[in-house]
Amino acid sequence: MVNDWATFGADLHLEPYGQGEGLREGLMNALRDAVRSGRLAAGTRLPSSRSLAADLGVARNTVADAYAELVAEGWLTARQGSGTRVAQRSVPRRQAPRAAPAVAPHSRSVTALPAGKPTYNLRPGTPDLASFPRADWLKAARKALMAAPDEAFGYGDPRGRIELRTVLAEYLARARGVYARPERIVLCSGFVHGLMLMGQVLRARGVREVAVESYGLDVHWDLLAGAGLRMPALPFDERGTRTEELGAQERGAIGAVLLTPAHQFPTGGALRPDRRAAAVDWARAAGGLLLEDDYDGEFRYDRQPVGALQGLDPDRVVYLGTASKSLAPGLRIAWMVLPEQLVDEVVATKGTVDWVSSATDQLTFAEFLASGAYDRHVRAMRLRYRRRRDQLVAAVAAASPETRISGIAAGLHAVLELPEGTEESVLRAAAFQGLALLGINRFRHPTVPRTRDALVVGYGTPSDSAWSGALEALCRVLP
Repeated sequence: MVNDWATFGADLHLEPYGQGEGLREGLMNALRDAVRSGRLAAGTRLPSSRSLAADLGVARNTVADAYAELVAEGWLTARQGSGTRVAQRSVPRRQAPRAAPAVAPHSRSVTALPAGKPTYNLRPGTPDLASFPRADWLKAARKALMAAPDEAFGYGDPRGRIELRTVLAEYLARARGVYARPERIVLCSGFVHGLMLMGQVLRARGVREVAVESYGLDVHWDLLAGAGLRMPALPFDERGTRTEELGAQERGAIGAVLLTPAHQFPTGGALRPDRRAAAVDWARAAGGLLLEDDYDGEFRYDRQPVGALQGLDPDRVVYLGTASKSLAPGLRIAWMVLPEQLVDEVVATKGTVDWVSSATDQLTFAEFLASGAYDRHVRAMRLRYRRRRDQLVAAVAAASPETRISGIAAGLHAVLELPEGTEESVLRAAAFQGLALLGINRFRHPTVPRTRDALVVGYGTPSDSAWSGALEALCRVLP
């Protein structure tokens, strides 16, 4: 008879202590420890005695006797038709040691919040997750799965599914002005993943320095530093990053530049046309690369769309985009549009480890894009975020007329200027109001002198039910 142990029921990992006559007691101790530690939660149904005996390679009576003894002790319950389950009982659990708070190497001016989860969250960087288009996504998933070829469930192309790369190329050309062919697109699991790959590629090419903007995310700088790259900060003024300064750098010192030209994070402005041209001119003359983070590129309110920098020179710009803000970061879907000479190097660096969203999610997103559902969702969210932006501006104007707001023509956050020297005190006041906020100096490059105090307010994060309360809490802490 064929041994069909794999079909007996639910798997249960146990390592019984002892052997021979002590095996039953060892099994009981292993089950007690699993319940005591919380690994087997109350109500969990255990495998049948026959199934567990087969898995452990012991006599069925040994398991049955152990179950019966634990039922008598109150660890388990057994009812006809319901099987054997972990009993509902109060069991003290071991408390994990409290970890020290992690501090990023470049963290600055981070005000400690009171213990516990804040009541309101106006930190930037997260969309309204409650607005994820579940019904349309499910519809796209059904259609994509029905049409998926069998090979889609294998390991696949390290660049990602061709269906998604093809649709992305069409969408990016239409909506963002990107010159993209499917063979030049590599899918990744987020902007951070793409930047990590580029850091390794640049280092392997002999690049030693990647210039960055004066304000940005320290997690990005840490990734580049981890690849062995230095990160000089470019000068910054009221018109944005001064890319014309690249021409004054020692030739060959800088090999690449990381920019957010459509909507600079966190200051909120778009890179001016003359400075875009200056960055491209530098890349051509120096043989360098521009790494374009198309942050919040889809969400603009009071201006025409700002096209991608990549369109000016597809052979000198690495375009990085993501669905994290337009849909949800949990999808882990992002993409790089690469100069042709970089494709093989990036794919080789990515390697055989398929660190990217699943094939089914890629196929679903491809269908979501092709059907027009993505465009409809972005348009709907654009109106939703614009209403929130307008409500934020009106509330701040009423509560603190002297507070200047900038960076609001696009994106999911606004910058509220503060009087000099007040950023930390406002953040402390917000924390005690149960409001999570970040100041602009949290995003300042460590070599850049402090020249302003401001709040970076993300208006995409709160749910509809929490939005008015978050606005009221914000207005209470403004000077």
